[in-house]
Amino acid sequence: MSDIKIIKVGKLIDGNGFSVDNGIIVVEDKIIKKVGSDKEINLQEYKNYKLIDLGNDVSAIPGMMDCHIHLCMYNNLTFKNYRVAQWEITPELQQMYMLFHAQLCLDRGITTLRDLGLMSNRGLLTAQSTAVKTSIENEILSGPRLKTGAFTVGTGSHLDLINPRGSLRNPKATADGPDEMRKLARLNLLEGADWLKTCASGGGGTDKEEPDVRNHTQEELDTVCDEAHALHAYCSIHCFTPDAHRMALKAGADTIEHMVFHDQDSLEKLVEAQVPVTPTLSHRTDHAIDIRREIGTPSFTLEKMKRIQPDCFKTFQAFYKAGVKIAMGTDMGFEPDIGSNADELKIYVDLGMKPMDAIMTTTKNAAEALHIDDELGTLDEGKLADIVLVKGNPAENIEVLGKRENILMVLKEGKICVDRSEGNDVKPFPTDYREWKVMD
Repeated sequence: MSDIKIIKVGKLIDGNGFSVDNGIIVVEDKIIKKVGSDKEINLQEYKNYKLIDLGNDVSAIPGMMDCHIHLCMYNNLTFKNYRVAQWEITPELQQMYMLFHAQLCLDRGITTLRDLGLMSNRGLLTAQSTAVKTSIENEILSGPRLKTGAFTVGTGSHLDLINPRGSLRNPKATADGPDEMRKLARLNLLEGADWLKTCASGGGGTDKEEPDVRNHTQEELDTVCDEAHALHAYCSIHCFTPDAHRMALKAGADTIEHMVFHDQDSLEKLVEAQVPVTPTLSHRTDHAIDIRREIGTPSFTLEKMKRIQPDCFKTFQAFYKAGVKIAMGTDMGFEPDIGSNADELKIYVDLGMKPMDAIMTTTKNAAEALHIDDELGTLDEGKLADIVLVKGNPAENIEVLGKRENILMVLKEGKICVDRSEGNDVKPFPTDYREWKVMD
């Protein structure tokens, strides 16, 4: 017998940019069977269904997605000092924290995450992240849907400098020259990565590195993208500068990471190409910088983060106005609080984006960026039933999505993973919220 759920809400926001009052969603097993207003759907057609009606002040939106996150990092909610953790925590324990961090995101309505990898001084964590992804897919453990990325970068590149310059390094974790890059790409894909992650420029959150340095040659970037595409995978490229944008587009990047610096030429090329760009502005706020100071970040990095902050916000505004395709990504790792991903959307709105457009960045646009829009991203008939029920109307007040207590229910493929409605306490992790031990 089919498992039928009928969800009634005051406002149905479909992810396509539209909303209806008094919405109804009919879910059969994993699939959305019907969606529309109460005037369009006759409930008398159904029998033996579970009715979910949390009140007229509740909205339904598609499951949210974060297209740029680093779940293996030592987040401030779970580690007091990340620089100590870099030497104390084994890859095996990092893997456990990756799962827990992913669960904290699902708890807040993020049903899909693209984790873009990490390396420790022991080497790349591709195998660990793939194992977490597979355990969730096989329903051994609870968590959001994961798309896993793997660093495919050179010696001394921005992503190599996630670890301190003086750290011992696994020589197999980086590659130099097209042939070595191709080999590393193949090894990452062999271990199960869905995406390769490389970088065309320097970055912000690392020590003693300037954002405008070139990280790879054009031929190296071309090779990584080519190898990803040859094996039916995808490539994302970290870009802070206009030259990096041009290199990434020439290489065939599937997404471009970050909004920092731009010029008119790079902006026009991005608009024309319609390659999705993730803003990652949660990582740029004063709040994020303050957290980084508290958990042991060197002053050089803090000063650099503050120095580039105005350019990040200006570039976002220019990209949005010009029509660059934007997919929500936070770059959440060390900070801010893991699970607070939806606060990224408030930053977009504060910088001039319409709330409905902000919702689309984390639903439809994100699904298109991750190449899963045939099944996810909108509340349309025939798609998987990833649904978030939130108290309030995010199309009018985007801030409601950022408050944990407002996320009343989360369904992933029709299954209730989170339920904070009256009398219920369903969550993806076993402990009470923030009652876990923060490692020091």
